[in-house]
Amino acid sequence: MTTPVPADCAPALLRAATRHSGARCAALALAALAATGANLLLPAALGRALDLLLAGAADATRWVLWCAALVLLLAVLDAFDTVLDGTTTARTTAWLRRRLTGHVLAVGPRAVGRFGSGDLVARIVGIAAQAGTAPATLAALFAGLAGPVGAVVALGLISPWPAAVLLGGAPVLALSLRVLARDSSGCAERYQQVQGRMASALSEAIEGHRTIAAAGTADRTVARILRPLPELSRAGHRMWRVQGRAAAQAAAVAPLLQVGVLAVAGFLLARQRLTVGELLAASRYAVLAAGIGVLVGQLSGLVQARTAARRLDEVLAEPAASYGVRHLPPGDGELELRGITVRRGGRTVLDGVDLVVPAGTTLAVVGRSGTGKSLLAAVAGRLTDPDEGEVRLDGVPLTELDRGALRRAIAYAFERPALLGESVEDTIAFGVPRPDRARVREAALAARADAFVRRLPDGYATPVADAPLSGGEAQRLGLARAFARDSRVLILDDALSSLDTITEQHITEALLHHTASRTRLLVAHRASTASRADAVAWLDGGQVRAVGPHSELWQLAGYREVFGARPEGVARARSYGGGG
Repeated sequence: MTTPVPADCAPALLRAATRHSGARCAALALAALAATGANLLLPAALGRALDLLLAGAADATRWVLWCAALVLLLAVLDAFDTVLDGTTTARTTAWLRRRLTGHVLAVGPRAVGRFGSGDLVARIVGIAAQAGTAPATLAALFAGLAGPVGAVVALGLISPWPAAVLLGGAPVLALSLRVLARDSSGCAERYQQVQGRMASALSEAIEGHRTIAAAGTADRTVARILRPLPELSRAGHRMWRVQGRAAAQAAAVAPLLQVGVLAVAGFLLARQRLTVGELLAASRYAVLAAGIGVLVGQLSGLVQARTAARRLDEVLAEPAASYGVRHLPPGDGELELRGITVRRGGRTVLDGVDLVVPAGTTLAVVGRSGTGKSLLAAVAGRLTDPDEGEVRLDGVPLTELDRGALRRAIAYAFERPALLGESVEDTIAFGVPRPDRARVREAALAARADAFVRRLPDGYATPVADAPLSGGEAQRLGLARAFARDSRVLILDDALSSLDTITEQHITEALLHHTASRTRLLVAHRASTASRADAVAWLDGGQVRAVGPHSELWQLAGYREVFGARPEGVARARSYGGGG
């Protein structure tokens, strides 16, 4: 059913991202190495030009021109590097976001249940951007390392003694970088975790903004969202302290090394073993070799990118549902649930449910709140997989079906539909392979949505974002979208709850007699909805307590209580809409 993914694939993820932007990364690395080479050549050229100028040589002008050419080349390479760095990072970030978004959608509701919608958005938007800097930073880091190494080699070619001074301080600088990499990783991870918690709290507040406004708890909600802010500040300050300590150590050691190189070079100059130009070159190479401040920033950026990649990998490690290759045989949509057990949060919500929805019939699923009705509806159409058991459609297990075949065969309508699409017409036709305008209008009529849609400013062409829709109108658009599908099974997860009684009656009539779906599974909270179904499955305690016509089940006091009816008698209970 699912394909396991290794728990820590952050290096592999970054390698894949680097391969995706391989050409740009290669060009960036070459540009950075070219700039490093030019920086290494410039001190030697300056030194040579100075010696020739002091000697009054005729070819001094040629060396001055070489120095000017190197400076111009460095300016061009710097501009090229800036543009290429930005485009490489943008391309890599976009690739990571597409991959993460696609995986989250493939995992489905389980991803939101584990991470929370706010945290997922933070990872897709912010943390993916941090991870996206890795290829460009890595290319710059390699070039940055080549600079000090090349400077030591060049200094050794001038004289081994100044090079020996620099090599003596190299272990201190290397240790500083190692400590930086180790400590920055923990700080960055803690910072990103707190960011995710705050994003989740903000997302919850946005979803519940009406409740917050009605309760007058805006101030308390803001305080709850910002409660982790001191912890975020501590993690951020710690990260800056780690970087600052490494930079301070480098700043303390580097000048001593440069002074040592100059002292040795000056001594050699006094002994006439170095020229003035070589002294100038040696001083510049000392700056290049000991100046690891740039490396501190690059290494810190790479550590943060790697930490961000680990956060992305936590989402990618969540297994997505796998699909088979089978297609459905001819049939009218018989749906069979065998031994369905689903656990959530350590609790068994559905416990060994066996249920058959005969082809062409309408089955209503009722039960008290929390009995797993919506979860059963999700399992029935494979929006989620059960921990045990299987679901069959016309004799074929859903797990063996091709994904396209599965989604064509089963349509859904929800209590709070997500109205996706540019216009109202796009929303109704969303997910239909070849939407037909006449089919869209027919579905809207069946869902009792055509009248209010035509009253919108641009009718069916009205942008959804500009359409002032009530809860019931939005629900009717969701129903129209389900009706527009030519499916074998239609599953309604409390999709009639916001409708008035008359509208519900009309839609139920259309649902039973004028929709393409052959089999219908309704999650119902109203007795009036259940009474119009061919049969009712009563869920109680995670199990199917009884299956039968609503009129027969209504004789049971416990069944009547599901709808809020009092147990004094059938006559009183029927006033709540029962009786079949």
